[in-house]
Amino acid sequence: MGFFEVSNPFNQRVTQVPATPDKVHTIVFWSKNFDPFLEEQIGERLQQAGYNLFFNFSVNSHNPVLEPNLPPLADRLDQMKRLCDRFGPDTVNWRFDPICFFKTSAGVIENNLHDFAYISEHASRWGIKRCITSFMDHYQKIKRRLSSMPGFEFVDPPLKKKLEVTLNLENELKAKHIQLSACCEKEIIQALPPHSTVTNSSCIPNDLLMELYGGHLSLKKDTGQRVKAGCGCKVSVDIGSYRKHPCYHNCLFCYANPASGHEKN
Repeated sequence: MGFFEVSNPFNQRVTQVPATPDKVHTIVFWSKNFDPFLEEQIGERLQQAGYNLFFNFSVNSHNPVLEPNLPPLADRLDQMKRLCDRFGPDTVNWRFDPICFFKTSAGVIENNLHDFAYISEHASRWGIKRCITSFMDHYQKIKRRLSSMPGFEFVDPPLKKKLEVTLNLENELKAKHIQLSACCEKEIIQALPPHSTVTNSSCIPNDLLMELYGGHLSLKKDTGQRVKAGCGCKVSVDIGSYRKHPCYHNCLFCYANPASGHEKN
């Protein structure tokens, strides 16, 4: 039919979004598990139909408490390689997001950074040049979700600790020729030392999309995003819906899905 029907999440008003190749510059996919996409050769079929593709692939350290329904890390790294092989590493943003600090029932503060060097080694080997990260946001929805996990709590580290972590990640990636960006972390960006090369993230990077595929796109910031927090995303149209297309990974820190099956988004 050539268009998507998209419901406004606030007033439920339905609008039609053109979806033919002559109206769409690039389709940006965002996922933690591209296996179904790859197995069904959806990307190849879209390319044959005339669409340009770009991928935001979130690959975090293996942690079944934080991300219980994801494939093993080895499988996700294989997906990363397949995306790079099929569509080119320049079309792939690796997201290590979010960085989480948490206290276990034993009273020990831990984090999910332990596989970062291992993942970055593979990303670099396959030609990925960009890594985007952020620290977890502590939404009330997440706190309600933790009510069924006595003894477990997320911890928001002070700015000094966040700067230390960010600079360590930057140094880890420099030797691998991967640029680090921070998503919606204005306070951290402003506090970084002058020698740091960490930048604000633009997860919808219209300038890069034009560099990859030509054509013309607006470079205006998307005012529907968290611009005051440092979001650098350019204008785009989101055709997804948390209600109609719920995620079943059930990540503990997720801001999108409800805290329980009966709670509304």
